[in-house]
Amino acid sequence: MTMNSTPASRASSRISSMNRFLRLGAIVGMLAGCGSVPLPPQPPLDRPAVAAPADTGAANLPADNAPLPPPMLQGRSRWIAVRWSELPGFAEDALHEAWNAWIKSCERPGPTFAALCPEVRRLSIASGEEQRAWMVQRLQPYRVEPLFGPSEGLLTGYYEPVIQASRQPGPGYEIPLYAPPAGIGQRRPWYSRQEIDTLPAARSALRGREIAYVADPLDALMLQIQGSGRLRIVERDGSQRVVRLAYAATNDQPYRSVGGWLLQQGAVRDASWPGIKAWVAQNPQRLNELMWSNPRTVFFREEAMSELDAAFGPRGAQGVALTPGRSIAVDKDSIPYGTPVWLASSGPLLKLQRLVLAQDTGSAINGAVRADYFAGWGPEAGELAGRLKQPLRLWVLWPR
Repeated sequence: MTMNSTPASRASSRISSMNRFLRLGAIVGMLAGCGSVPLPPQPPLDRPAVAAPADTGAANLPADNAPLPPPMLQGRSRWIAVRWSELPGFAEDALHEAWNAWIKSCERPGPTFAALCPEVRRLSIASGEEQRAWMVQRLQPYRVEPLFGPSEGLLTGYYEPVIQASRQPGPGYEIPLYAPPAGIGQRRPWYSRQEIDTLPAARSALRGREIAYVADPLDALMLQIQGSGRLRIVERDGSQRVVRLAYAATNDQPYRSVGGWLLQQGAVRDASWPGIKAWVAQNPQRLNELMWSNPRTVFFREEAMSELDAAFGPRGAQGVALTPGRSIAVDKDSIPYGTPVWLASSGPLLKLQRLVLAQDTGSAINGAVRADYFAGWGPEAGELAGRLKQPLRLWVLWPR
């Protein structure tokens, strides 16, 4: 689900609207004490982190001077206990934004965090200062390091595409999106992308499995790479509605990056998604060659979307809806699902120092210090996700 911005000037122009959403988030947190209530729709977070306006939270933190626990091994990572003062920006983050994602994780918590969920829900109406103090008392930060190699990792981004589609094929809508064919998912490779496009047997197996049709094969490919998306779909009776396509299965072929293929060909220097689209616009005769370089195809299931569903992203691998700017995909062998994580990354696109929740994974997310940042949905989120590629540091926040 990974593809690697909008300029800072575009980001800063939306900060005033974001403050309005931050105030709404506090109301949502209050309601969440009685059950999980989705956030109002939020714009994609292609901006620097915005701190809570009047809450530094640093002055009244409990003392953090107890003996540090020993290092822990977790899959392919080593966790080194540290003081809270090591976490950059800990006193400035707008924690109530992350608290809504944490409440989502509490819908399906793992055994380690289940006991904390009643307290997390009660604290949804607390101040940032109170939330920080509770974290210091109840959680121990551990710096995540690989077993071998440098401790600095990689942050990329992903998003939920929004694509115009039609329920039936016709001029401008000729690229099908499929539900899984019969017999898929038995851990053996099915037809490759090229075979699906060219072999009658493959096309026959998919006949009747078409969910919808889109205009651009690159949009279909992007939807498959991201793993889910929203369709503004024209129904057979001419009406329109928005539905979500969620990941259902793959053809169990290996994933190959089309951007990596272009780099190997020496065709581009910019292998971001905007760079890929620009290359295709200049080389339309090589579109199939590009598409077939990635043998993997993803199949979908259709999900209805209410207004409340539309306020969140798709369900991640943890089984809970993703929160823009506060959900990340991780290597589950290094960081368990549902773990609160402190993320720090600085680059030309974003400066991020914030609390996020490990709620998803992806085939390209491998390694101890590796995360994919869920940017939201729509074209601006896609622009950010398509270009985001920055150094990364991570700290897991584990119960004491």
